Amino acid sequence: MLFDLDGVLVDSEGEYSVFWGSMGDKYGLGADFKDRIKGETLTEILKQFPEGDREAIQNALYDFEANMDYIVYPGVTEFFDRLREAGIPSAIVTSSDNAKMEKLFKRRPEMRNAATKVITADMVTKSKPDPQPYLIGAEAIGVPIEDCFVFEDSVHGLKSAKASGGTVVGIVSTNPGEVVASYADILATGLSEIDLQTLLEKNKL
Repeated sequence: MLFDLDGVLVDSEGEYSVFWGSMGDKYGLGADFKDRIKGETLTEILKQFPEGDREAIQNALYDFEANMDYIVYPGVTEFFDRLREAGIPSAIVTSSDNAKMEKLFKRRPEMRNAATKVITADMVTKSKPDPQPYLIGAEAIGVPIEDCFVFEDSVHGLKSAKASGGTVVGIVSTNPGEVVASYADILATGLSEIDLQTLLEKNKL
């Protein structure tokens, strides 16, 4: 099973919207800038700013991330516990870089070993919405992508998941249900409402 991080496992999208919303306003990138970039890697986001300002924006983001709460959604820890008990491999596939993940693990140490593997932006050459991140995630856990469930919430992430060939579980957290439904095979508001056995039986895996 493959999981996006922000908006699926960790409730951080609201905090990022505050940061990127302010940056979008400052540089005149439009009121919807904070929404357009959801699911993109930092490298891709920074390309939209003047080159001379990118390092300062990156440093400001790192300072912001150092003080984020990284609230883990209800049911996440329990869901990963059930996966381990069932011997089902998993991977977190995130557009975040290694530096951000270390901040997360420092604040929420229980997440460090929650999944079997962690795929970050530093491990891919093409970011979401390209399917590459999830294809790499499937390879990392040794499961054909067509046998993987992919949990996503952002439009970029959902497009990536759909294009990968996995079964897409759309999480309705940062986008309206009708938006998520257009890409997803299964809809849920979070892992807390998903019964693992029912999920496996429904998809005959």
